[in-house]
Amino acid sequence: MQLGLHALGIGAGARRAVIDAVAVAAEACGFATLWSGEHVVMVDHASSRYPYSPDGRIAVPAAAHWLDPLIGLSFAAAATSTIRVATGVLLLPEHNPIVVAKQAASLDVLSGGRLTLGVGVGWSREEFDALGVPFARRTARTEEYVAAMRAVWREDVASFTGDFVQFDAIRVNPKPCGATIPIVFGGNSDSALRRAAALGDGWYGFNLDGVPEVADRLSFLATQDRDLAELRIAVALRDPEPDDVEELAALGVDELVIVDSPPGDPELAADWVSTLAARWLPAAAGE
Repeated sequence: MQLGLHALGIGAGARRAVIDAVAVAAEACGFATLWSGEHVVMVDHASSRYPYSPDGRIAVPAAAHWLDPLIGLSFAAAATSTIRVATGVLLLPEHNPIVVAKQAASLDVLSGGRLTLGVGVGWSREEFDALGVPFARRTARTEEYVAAMRAVWREDVASFTGDFVQFDAIRVNPKPCGATIPIVFGGNSDSALRRAAALGDGWYGFNLDGVPEVADRLSFLATQDRDLAELRIAVALRDPEPDDVEELAALGVDELVIVDSPPGDPELAADWVSTLAARWLPAAAGE
């Protein structure tokens, strides 16, 4: 099993020197992927329920620095040469899909084909309201945006007609390094797993309540009309332990993502990453 690190873009992880130091150390230690999430807007008093914690509240303070993940990950990619970078997740319906397609392809080209684009439908009505994007039908909007982005990545001259986006005979360059950019869907609900199976190259389950919930979600995913071997499965657990790794691997999980906050002092970042690696990489290697 591979290990990912979800540590960049928020708070101390939004500082340039910390990004560089964590990225370099993570690559040297053998982590497979650097993940970074997104919120364009945070509000002090939200009524929307956060779906990834028991109390329905997001742990990140509203006043925290939170980088745009594609920009933040471009710095991580520039500091490294082999480790993958992934949005975990970008809230796709809040964005123009043509702009996202161009930004993602640009990062993919500059990183040498190392980008995975994790996308989600979003949960904060307040955020959608602030951006002037309808909260209703955000799932349909997301699905259509994915199709539109794949069209401009695939076709030299692309056209698309849908309910939310239309374009005719446009060129969007650069193209990704490969035939496309892998798109993984975030979300732990039945509907999120259906999207991953129907449209995705993988699934990123976030803040799951241990191995039993992973097993439950993968059992549901297996009922969908998709060969699980075609999907890359990455999960982050709420309170992971090294002993979980063997069970997750047996379930078919490809990557365990460790979610943590780096130190604010970049000079301490290498030791911090090394400590994480010493705890987790032996288990991932089956030692």
